[in-house]
Amino acid sequence: MSELIKLVEAENASRRTNFPAFQSGDTVNVHVKIREGNKERIQVYSGTVIQRRNPNTNGETFTVRKISNGVGVERIFPILSPNIDKVELVRMGRVRRARLFYLRGRQGKAARIKERKVKVTQPQA
Repeated sequence: MSELIKLVEAENASRRTNFPAFQSGDTVNVHVKIREGNKERIQVYSGTVIQRRNPNTNGETFTVRKISNGVGVERIFPILSPNIDKVELVRMGRVRRARLFYLRGRQGKAARIKERKVKVTQPQA
């Protein structure tokens, strides 16, 4: 039984390299495969990453929170899920903690996250 689990984990391990490096506070677009009957389509779920759980393991997940019609909606995505087509990094947030559960109690301007500036080094000529 454990050989079968290791085989599946090894098969899915390559999926982890497809994603950009993102962390809590970042805004991402998650392209999710949705099956309706025998049709399949891709739906984009946009929001802020409020946590990453079990990093560098096969059970790693990340939680994305968005506001839909004035109601907060959170969705948990396994990193190795075959239903995730791709993850796009929209903007990087500057936060001082790994779990942003305090965003649940805030709305509007109080729920904003500052943007993290990334220094790009120019190659020397």
